[in-house]
Amino acid sequence: MNEEKEELIRLNKFISHNSNYSRREADKIIEEGKVLINGNIVTNLSTKVSIKDEVKIGKRTIKEDKNRMYTVVMYNKPKGELVTKHDPKGRKVIFDSLDKKFKHFMPIGRLDYASEGLVLLTDSVEVADKLMHSNLERIYKLKVDGEIHSKVEEAMVHGLELEDASSGAHEKSKIRSMNFEPFIAYQILTNGKNFSKIKVAISEGKNRELRRFFGHFGLEVMDLKRFEFGGISLNNLPTGKSRYLTKDEYKDLRRFLNSDD
Repeated sequence: MNEEKEELIRLNKFISHNSNYSRREADKIIEEGKVLINGNIVTNLSTKVSIKDEVKIGKRTIKEDKNRMYTVVMYNKPKGELVTKHDPKGRKVIFDSLDKKFKHFMPIGRLDYASEGLVLLTDSVEVADKLMHSNLERIYKLKVDGEIHSKVEEAMVHGLELEDASSGAHEKSKIRSMNFEPFIAYQILTNGKNFSKIKVAISEGKNRELRRFFGHFGLEVMDLKRFEFGGISLNNLPTGKSRYLTKDEYKDLRRFLNSDD
């Protein structure tokens, strides 16, 4: 425990994780001589601090917020953006829309080009890995081009194992077989021969999982939107906009990460 507390961290990272300053803003105030460590002005951007050091910006002391030793942001992805850093074909990616201060963040899971909704991003490899491989609930609303019949419902309740799960997959995907766990919950909103709308909750985030699942039953997913991930919800965040997690969301996330160790 003591070793963890004495771990050194870059000054700009310490400031950005424990205040409302971004790393770029932290760099600026360091260069301007506004940051003091143990009473001494520091202007070297490569300076590192430990939890035992007293860090001040002017007269304000910056203390470690144990609920925010990493940063997580939420983005409401529109259709027509890829969840990746760069696209060799020149298509738009989420980092074209996100603020430049998030360019080093990692997306937690994926939404395909034609899908929309909640994407979480973080500056912590550990947080990204734990959330991506968690069984936390993911909630989606979908529109499919046909009727949700009894065999579809049976598969949602009991799960499904497919040797060939290529229907609904990307044409270049090398993944063929796939095992689908039972859905946590589902609610059929409208059901018709031309199209149906359904709300589903699942605990996995496999490659185009829902498109493959419904594709197996001859149902093409026309619209797909993720609304919630692990209790963190889009609520009224507009399409194409981002925000930081709230203190309560950080608290819940921290509780999950600690219990998952």
